[in-house]
Amino acid sequence: MTQWYEDVVLNELIPMGEHTFTAEEIVAFASDYDPHYFHTDPEAARQSVYGGLVASGWHTACVGQRLMIDRLAEEAEILRANGEEPGVTGPSPGINDMGFETPVRPGDTVTYSLKVTHKRRSNSLPGWGVLINFMEGHNQNGERVYYEEVVSFSKLRDYHPSRKQRFMMWLATIPGLKRLVRKH
Repeated sequence: MTQWYEDVVLNELIPMGEHTFTAEEIVAFASDYDPHYFHTDPEAARQSVYGGLVASGWHTACVGQRLMIDRLAEEAEILRANGEEPGVTGPSPGINDMGFETPVRPGDTVTYSLKVTHKRRSNSLPGWGVLINFMEGHNQNGERVYYEEVVSFSKLRDYHPSRKQRFMMWLATIPGLKRLVRKH
């Protein structure tokens, strides 16, 4: 998020943008990353359970990820242009759930959105909050084609570690002591 943890509003729908999938793009992505015949061979795909060429679910998810990153970068630039400092996004420790509900076919336009459904302060990373994000994509017919629940970190704006925390963080920088510090 480009917002500081404290500013994140739960269940606010954030549009990420849309993407139209072409047959050429579907085949190219799948040829590199998911070479099932129903993603790579339009003729053979007619004999599949899909009855034609469909995009890999991973392709659908990757496009959503790209649109999200682009949207957040754009939002950060707007904040900077207004003299504000954007929040700091952290890494994602993983995905809790993901599903591909309706096949994405050549010519489909998928519209993606994101919302934060839960947040809490991190127990393991001082100065960070944990966000549970829900992203989904719908095709031009309003059918949900994909969803995922992703965990991510967002930095706290006004975090000031205690003396003990600063000391422990300093100890963790000394070779060999990192393992000892983790136990405390």
